[in-house]
Amino acid sequence: MKALILSDIHANYPALQAVLNNEPQYDILVFLGDVVDYGPHPKECLSFIKENADYYVRGNHDNALGYNVDCNCMGTFHEYSIETRDWHRKLLSKDDIKFLQDMPVLETAHFDDKTFFLAHASPKGNIFQYLNADEIESEIDNVIAEYILVGHTHVQYKKKIEYNLVVNPGSVGLARDGGQACYGIYENGVIKLKRIDYDVRKTIKDLFNSPISRSTKEGLKKILLHKNEKAVSQK
Repeated sequence: MKALILSDIHANYPALQAVLNNEPQYDILVFLGDVVDYGPHPKECLSFIKENADYYVRGNHDNALGYNVDCNCMGTFHEYSIETRDWHRKLLSKDDIKFLQDMPVLETAHFDDKTFFLAHASPKGNIFQYLNADEIESEIDNVIAEYILVGHTHVQYKKKIEYNLVVNPGSVGLARDGGQACYGIYENGVIKLKRIDYDVRKTIKDLFNSPISRSTKEGLKKILLHKNEKAVSQK
């Protein structure tokens, strides 16, 4: 049994396509939130999640777009998220918005005789809380599951804490730990973290064809290019 684990797509369809092309066969799709904001393809990415995700939770950006509230993200990312979210809201249907609103904050999945606990940020249900691998332990004391899956930080890691394995697959669309499209695979009792190159130039081209401001386009371009160039230099 094979599960594809995705998080933080952020409307970057070329990155999502690269993952799907690299993993064409899987039995279960798990999504850990944040399908919208930042990228130029909210409709395509949300349609994929709506049609294919077996288990999913709501991210802070999904929540912000769905309920027209703040995402509480950090630094210049906050400015970019506000502007791209206003644009995305015009591209999505009422059904799309309703889907974002109805996404659960926490979810439990059972497959392959294992229990998987899903959260976007904190396993206690705070979708805004940034927790690195060293901080997550204080948030899982009431969770009973072999696997605890989280996203939000855009940084991959696996950490064994007593009988729990905490896994962050990283970000498909806007990785902060070296670029590329990041994701996880569960198969035969093992979770592997993976990352692959994608056509970032396509993402940037479509972003620059959007109606958002030049400053936001340039800011997001810098983030996308810097992270991908860093990934190439580390190969």
